[in-house]
Amino acid sequence: MQSLSSIKIPGTEEHFLDPLGSSEGSLGRLRYLSGGKGPALILLHTVRTQAEHFRHLIPLVKDRYTVYALDLPGMGYSQIVPNASYEEPAMRAAVKRLITRLDLRDVTLLGESMGATLALTTAADLPERVRRVVAINAYDYAGGIKRSSLLARFVVTGALAPGVGPTIAGVQPKPIVRAVLRGGLGNKAALRDDYLDELLKVGRRPGYPVVARAVYGNLPSLIAARARYPEVRAPVHLIYGETDWSRPSDRQANQQILPAAEFVQVPGAGHFIVLERPDVAAKVLNDAL
Repeated sequence: MQSLSSIKIPGTEEHFLDPLGSSEGSLGRLRYLSGGKGPALILLHTVRTQAEHFRHLIPLVKDRYTVYALDLPGMGYSQIVPNASYEEPAMRAAVKRLITRLDLRDVTLLGESMGATLALTTAADLPERVRRVVAINAYDYAGGIKRSSLLARFVVTGALAPGVGPTIAGVQPKPIVRAVLRGGLGNKAALRDDYLDELLKVGRRPGYPVVARAVYGNLPSLIAARARYPEVRAPVHLIYGETDWSRPSDRQANQQILPAAEFVQVPGAGHFIVLERPDVAAKVLNDAL
């Protein structure tokens, strides 16, 4: 079967995980990429992106890990289920489904942004299966992407507005999407045109504007999920970009919740560290072995 994405990551294959029974039906069919050899590494992407977000990281770690890069529900090429929830517990349930259905153990979870929060809460739920968590720029504070720029604030606020919100969420001029995403980068050149085109292609899927609007609106559930962090028993690495949207107080708050965590701040990097400095995440992962 030909991959749905226009971006090919050497050494990976595309798979789909169908729901079993009504309890999994609201999550729909989940798409993931896998490849490599070694212990399991699950990669969880940011808001409004997909598994290909890790295109530059996977080649750096696939000789030491078996990688599973998940499209979270409704995002990438995972199924869009009408009236589905996109709050943190539903997203976390999708990650847990991947782990338990594939019977993965000794798992390392790496997530960026929303994916970082999900990595931590999943580790809290599955302590017997998770060995390590790498949380990059956890998206668990008020404001989020709205702190990126005035344009980002306008786009997100407009997408969430009553009445016109779905229309605004469905309008995706390439220059605007590019500008919003570059607001999360220290090195603006790290946003490649082919990746931007892939995100725009996914954004044209029927029903995707509803998903985008719901995901933007789920921030309160990500903030609430911080209450689960103290339950994490696995070693944790907290990685932040120097110019990430989080403030020093946000980072210090997570350090206090997770006092044993290793803390790294990447000079010059923004919110999308995996795009601009995949070597940082790869070193943490490879050194852990």
